[in-house]
Amino acid sequence: MKERIQKLLANAGVASRRNVEEMILQGRVAVNGKIETTLPILIDPGRDKVAVDGESIKLHGKGSEKRVYLLMNKPKGVYSTNVAQGQQRRAIDLLPPDFAHRVYPVGRLDAESHGLLLLTNDGELTNQLTHPRYGVAKTYRAVVDGFISPNIVQQLQHGVWLADPKSGKGFKTGRSHIKVVKRMRDKSVLEITIREGRNRQVRRMLAKLGHTVRDLTRVRMGPLTLHGLQPGDVRSLTPREVKELRALGREPRNQD
Repeated sequence: MKERIQKLLANAGVASRRNVEEMILQGRVAVNGKIETTLPILIDPGRDKVAVDGESIKLHGKGSEKRVYLLMNKPKGVYSTNVAQGQQRRAIDLLPPDFAHRVYPVGRLDAESHGLLLLTNDGELTNQLTHPRYGVAKTYRAVVDGFISPNIVQQLQHGVWLADPKSGKGFKTGRSHIKVVKRMRDKSVLEITIREGRNRQVRRMLAKLGHTVRDLTRVRMGPLTLHGLQPGDVRSLTPREVKELRALGREPRNQD
Protein backbone atom coordinates (compact mmCIF):
# COMPACT_ATOMS: atom_id res chain seq x y z
CA MET A 1 0.00 0.00 0.00
CA LYS A 2 1.33 3.42 -0.97
CA GLU A 3 1.73 6.19 1.60
CA ARG A 4 2.76 9.84 1.56
CA ILE A 5 6.53 10.18 1.48
CA GLN A 6 6.68 12.88 4.18
CA LYS A 7 4.92 10.56 6.63
CA LEU A 8 7.30 7.69 5.90
CA LEU A 9 10.42 9.84 6.14
CA ALA A 10 9.18 11.35 9.40
CA ASN A 11 8.62 7.85 10.78
CA ALA A 12 12.15 6.95 9.65
CA GLY A 13 13.51 9.82 11.77
CA VAL A 14 14.69 12.01 8.88
CA ALA A 15 12.79 15.17 9.84
CA SER A 16 9.31 16.38 10.68
CA ARG A 17 6.69 16.19 7.94
CA ARG A 18 6.85 19.93 7.39
CA ASN A 19 10.62 19.88 7.06
CA VAL A 20 10.48 16.89 4.72
CA GLU A 21 8.17 18.86 2.44
CA GLU A 22 10.71 21.70 2.36
CA MET A 23 13.50 19.24 1.56
CA ILE A 24 11.48 17.83 -1.35
CA LEU A 25 10.88 21.29 -2.80
CA GLN A 26 14.62 21.98 -2.49
CA GLY A 27 15.40 18.93 -4.64
CA ARG A 28 17.06 16.94 -1.88
CA VAL A 29 14.88 13.81 -2.04
CA ALA A 30 15.17 11.08 -4.68
CA VAL A 31 12.76 8.20 -5.28
CA ASN A 32 14.20 5.22 -7.13
CA GLY A 33 17.13 7.35 -8.24
CA LYS A 34 15.05 10.28 -9.53
CA ILE A 35 14.87 13.66 -7.79
CA GLU A 36 11.25 14.52 -6.98
CA THR A 37 10.21 18.12 -6.33
CA THR A 38 6.44 18.03 -6.75
CA LEU A 39 3.98 17.03 -4.05
CA PRO A 40 2.13 14.83 -3.34
CA ILE A 41 4.46 11.84 -3.63
CA LEU A 42 3.03 8.42 -2.81
CA ILE A 43 5.42 5.49 -2.43
CA ASP A 44 5.38 1.84 -1.42
CA PRO A 45 7.79 1.44 1.55
CA GLY A 46 8.28 -2.22 0.67
CA ARG A 47 9.31 -1.58 -2.95
CA ASP A 48 10.48 1.98 -3.52
CA LYS A 49 13.97 3.24 -2.66
CA VAL A 50 14.35 6.71 -1.16
CA ALA A 51 17.47 8.80 -0.65
CA VAL A 52 17.91 12.17 1.08
CA ASP A 53 20.98 14.21 0.15
CA GLY A 54 22.34 11.08 -1.49
CA GLU A 55 21.93 8.93 1.63
CA SER A 56 19.68 5.87 1.35
CA ILE A 57 16.91 5.86 3.93
CA LYS A 58 15.58 2.67 5.46
CA LEU A 59 11.81 2.98 5.45
CA HIS A 60 9.77 1.35 8.16
CA GLY A 61 6.20 0.20 8.20
CA LYS A 62 3.93 1.58 10.86
CA GLY A 63 5.05 0.49 14.31
CA SER A 64 8.05 -1.48 13.00
CA GLU A 65 10.70 0.63 14.75
CA LYS A 66 11.05 1.38 18.44
CA ARG A 67 9.83 4.86 19.27
CA VAL A 68 12.33 7.05 21.10
CA TYR A 69 11.57 10.23 23.05
CA LEU A 70 14.39 12.44 24.35
CA LEU A 71 14.43 15.72 26.27
CA MET A 72 17.49 17.94 25.80
CA ASN A 73 18.63 21.19 27.35
CA LYS A 74 20.00 22.67 24.12
CA PRO A 75 22.96 25.03 24.61
CA LYS A 76 23.45 28.25 22.67
CA GLY A 77 25.17 27.88 19.32
CA VAL A 78 23.57 24.49 18.65
CA TYR A 79 21.16 24.13 15.73
CA SER A 80 17.84 22.30 15.99
CA THR A 81 18.11 20.82 12.52
CA ASN A 82 19.38 17.50 11.25
CA VAL A 83 20.95 19.07 8.15
CA ALA A 84 23.93 21.21 9.08
CA GLN A 85 25.50 23.81 6.82
CA GLY A 86 29.27 24.03 7.06
CA GLN A 87 30.55 23.56 10.61
CA GLN A 88 27.22 24.02 12.36
CA ARG A 89 26.81 21.91 15.49
CA ARG A 90 23.45 20.13 15.61
CA ALA A 91 21.42 18.97 18.60
CA ILE A 92 21.79 15.37 17.44
CA ASP A 93 25.58 15.80 17.57
CA LEU A 94 25.26 16.00 21.38
CA LEU A 95 23.83 12.48 21.60
CA PRO A 96 26.15 9.61 22.61
CA PRO A 97 28.25 8.25 19.69
CA ASP A 98 26.69 4.82 20.08
CA PHE A 99 23.10 6.12 20.05
CA ALA A 100 21.43 3.74 17.59
CA HIS A 101 18.27 5.62 16.60
CA ARG A 102 17.68 8.39 14.07
CA VAL A 103 15.73 11.19 15.77
CA TYR A 104 14.92 14.80 14.90
CA PRO A 105 13.83 17.91 16.83
CA VAL A 106 10.16 18.66 17.37
CA GLY A 107 9.70 22.28 16.31
CA ARG A 108 12.49 24.82 16.12
CA LEU A 109 14.63 26.57 18.69
CA ASP A 110 17.01 29.01 16.98
CA ALA A 111 20.75 28.69 17.53
CA GLU A 112 20.92 31.89 19.61
CA SER A 113 18.33 30.51 22.04
CA HIS A 114 18.72 27.66 24.48
CA GLY A 115 16.63 25.37 26.62
CA LEU A 116 14.06 22.65 26.19
CA LEU A 117 14.14 20.65 22.97
CA LEU A 118 12.23 17.43 22.33
CA LEU A 119 13.74 14.86 19.95
CA THR A 120 11.93 11.79 18.66
CA ASN A 121 11.36 9.46 15.72
CA ASP A 122 7.59 9.43 16.29
CA GLY A 123 6.25 11.17 13.19
CA GLU A 124 2.61 11.03 14.27
CA LEU A 125 3.28 12.67 17.62
CA THR A 126 5.51 15.30 16.03
CA ASN A 127 2.80 16.21 13.56
CA GLN A 128 0.28 16.61 16.38
CA LEU A 129 2.57 18.63 18.64
CA THR A 130 3.52 21.07 15.87
CA HIS A 131 0.10 21.41 14.22
CA PRO A 132 -1.50 24.84 14.85
CA ARG A 133 -4.83 23.17 15.57
CA TYR A 134 -3.58 21.82 18.91
CA GLY A 135 -1.60 24.87 20.07
CA VAL A 136 0.68 23.17 22.57
CA ALA A 137 1.83 25.73 25.15
CA LYS A 138 5.52 26.68 25.20
CA THR A 139 7.01 28.95 27.87
CA TYR A 140 10.13 31.09 27.35
CA ARG A 141 12.16 33.15 29.80
CA ALA A 142 13.37 36.29 28.04
CA VAL A 143 15.94 38.83 29.23
CA VAL A 144 15.23 42.03 27.31
CA ASP A 145 16.59 45.54 27.06
CA GLY A 146 14.66 48.27 28.81
CA PHE A 147 11.85 48.62 31.33
CA ILE A 148 8.77 46.60 30.31
CA SER A 149 5.76 48.79 31.04
CA PRO A 150 2.27 47.49 31.81
CA ASN A 151 1.19 48.78 28.41
CA ILE A 152 3.79 46.59 26.66
CA VAL A 153 2.64 43.59 28.68
CA GLN A 154 -0.94 44.23 27.62
CA GLN A 155 0.03 44.48 23.94
CA LEU A 156 1.97 41.22 24.13
CA GLN A 157 -0.95 39.47 25.81
CA HIS A 158 -3.45 40.55 23.17
CA GLY A 159 -1.24 39.88 20.14
CA VAL A 160 1.24 41.79 17.98
CA TRP A 161 1.10 42.41 14.24
CA LEU A 162 4.08 40.90 12.40
CA ALA A 163 5.01 40.35 8.77
CA ASP A 164 5.09 36.86 7.28
CA PRO A 165 8.47 36.58 5.49
CA LYS A 166 7.13 34.02 3.00
CA SER A 167 3.89 35.66 1.91
CA GLY A 168 4.77 39.25 2.78
CA LYS A 169 1.38 39.63 4.43
CA GLY A 170 0.79 40.73 7.98
CA PHE A 171 -0.60 38.52 10.72
CA LYS A 172 -1.46 38.99 14.35
CA THR A 173 0.03 36.67 16.93
CA GLY A 174 -2.33 34.81 19.24
CA ARG A 175 -2.98 35.66 22.84
CA SER A 176 -0.02 35.12 25.17
CA HIS A 177 0.39 34.78 28.91
CA ILE A 178 3.01 37.18 30.28
CA LYS A 179 4.64 37.03 33.72
CA VAL A 180 7.01 39.84 34.69
CA VAL A 181 9.77 38.18 36.73
CA LYS A 182 11.88 41.31 37.24
CA ARG A 183 11.80 44.93 36.13
CA MET A 184 14.82 47.23 36.12
CA ARG A 185 15.56 50.53 34.46
CA ASP A 186 17.72 49.01 31.72
CA LYS A 187 16.63 45.37 31.74
CA SER A 188 13.56 43.22 32.33
CA VAL A 189 12.97 39.48 32.71
CA LEU A 190 9.75 37.97 31.39
CA GLU A 191 8.15 34.57 31.12
CA ILE A 192 6.11 34.35 27.92
CA THR A 193 3.76 31.47 27.13
CA ILE A 194 2.61 31.13 23.53
CA ARG A 195 0.69 28.48 21.59
CA GLU A 196 2.19 29.15 18.19
CA GLY A 197 5.49 28.12 16.65
CA ARG A 198 6.44 30.76 14.11
CA ASN A 199 10.11 31.35 13.40
CA ARG A 200 11.77 33.51 16.10
CA GLN A 201 8.33 34.64 17.23
CA VAL A 202 9.14 35.77 20.76
CA ARG A 203 12.15 37.80 19.60
CA ARG A 204 10.13 39.40 16.81
CA MET A 205 7.19 40.27 19.08
CA LEU A 206 9.41 42.08 21.56
CA ALA A 207 11.48 43.78 18.86
CA LYS A 208 8.28 45.11 17.29
CA LEU A 209 7.51 46.80 20.60
CA GLY A 210 11.00 48.26 20.94
CA HIS A 211 12.70 45.71 23.21
CA THR A 212 15.67 43.63 22.03
CA VAL A 213 15.93 40.12 23.48
CA ARG A 214 19.39 39.51 24.96
CA ASP A 215 18.80 35.97 26.21
CA LEU A 216 16.01 33.51 25.48
CA THR A 217 15.44 30.14 27.16
CA ARG A 218 12.59 27.73 26.48
CA VAL A 219 11.72 26.41 29.93
CA ARG A 220 8.54 24.43 29.31
CA MET A 221 6.66 22.61 26.55
CA GLY A 222 3.33 21.13 27.55
CA PRO A 223 4.08 18.96 30.62
CA LEU A 224 7.86 18.96 30.04
CA THR A 225 10.31 21.18 31.95
CA LEU A 226 14.08 21.58 32.20
CA HIS A 227 14.14 20.40 35.82
CA GLY A 228 17.43 18.63 36.57
CA LEU A 229 18.96 19.13 33.10
CA GLN A 230 22.13 21.14 32.66
CA PRO A 231 22.99 22.64 29.23
CA GLY A 232 23.88 19.79 26.89
CA ASP A 233 22.23 17.14 29.08
CA VAL A 234 19.67 14.75 27.61
CA ARG A 235 17.33 12.16 29.11
CA SER A 236 14.60 9.81 27.97
CA LEU A 237 11.01 10.77 28.63
CA THR A 238 9.09 8.72 31.16
CA PRO A 239 6.08 6.66 29.98
CA ARG A 240 3.85 9.10 31.83
CA GLU A 241 5.34 12.10 30.00
CA VAL A 242 4.85 10.38 26.64
CA LYS A 243 1.24 9.63 27.55
CA GLU A 244 0.64 13.27 28.53
CA LEU A 245 2.15 14.52 25.25
CA ARG A 246 -0.07 12.18 23.25
CA ALA A 247 -3.10 13.47 25.16
CA LEU A 248 -2.17 17.04 24.13
CA GLY A 249 -2.12 15.90 20.50
CA ARG A 250 -5.65 14.53 20.70
CA GLU A 251 -7.40 17.59 22.05
CA PRO A 252 -7.66 20.73 19.92
CA ARG A 253 -7.05 23.88 21.96
CA ASN A 254 -9.88 26.06 23.14
CA GLN A 255 -10.20 29.20 21.07
CA ASP A 256 -9.75 32.44 22.99
